[in-house]
Amino acid sequence: MGREPPIVEASGLSKRYRLGGKSVDAVADVSLVIERGEFVAIRGRSGSGKSTLLGLLGLLLRPDAGHYWLNGRDILALGEDARASIRGSEVGFVFQLPALLPRVGALDNVALPLAYAGVGRAERQRRAGAALERVGLGRRGEHASHQLSGGEQQRVAIARAIVTGPSLILADEPTGALDNRTGDEIMAVFEELHRDGATLVVVTHAADVAARARRHVTLDDGRIIADDTAAMRCPVPVAAGGPR
Repeated sequence: MGREPPIVEASGLSKRYRLGGKSVDAVADVSLVIERGEFVAIRGRSGSGKSTLLGLLGLLLRPDAGHYWLNGRDILALGEDARASIRGSEVGFVFQLPALLPRVGALDNVALPLAYAGVGRAERQRRAGAALERVGLGRRGEHASHQLSGGEQQRVAIARAIVTGPSLILADEPTGALDNRTGDEIMAVFEELHRDGATLVVVTHAADVAARARRHVTLDDGRIIADDTAAMRCPVPVAAGGPR
């Protein structure tokens, strides 16, 4: 059997916006490969293009130039319906604010992507319950968002992101609205997902959040200016038997 393609393979991605009659490169000539099971933090100052790059990787935006393959599929060759289908099944999103439906229980909030995909109610409930268990909220499925703490709401959002079994999880400042202790708990959930084999890309400006990732990609003015791994940042001897 041949080697599986990378989850993400981008070449020369660019995205421009018009501001005050001028063309501004939000993302400029970005080339990036993310292998299966990687945990990547995208860093950079405000306005550096982090969220725009995440939108391109998650098929929320179309680039103005470049090429993008997701799981070996040429995304830019596809129409909008095909892109939407892939986005719904293969990409999970977590944003700074959970954006839960207010008068709906956690279980039904998590099951929402499955409803859009046409999955039957019994299977939706089963899979949503399993996703809530993975984030430590198995007993909170009937609680509406106003009955949950901010950290619990973000856990529900993570469960909603993983319920379809996506190959790529994208998070945009997932701890930005939380206190330090709760943010640390949320990052522990991401670390557990990573240990289970998930491919994660987290946009953050916070050094402590980025430190949880194994690889850092730094943007400035829409361009990658650094791309390094944990081993490069802080070399440590590998224990006998190799890494886990």
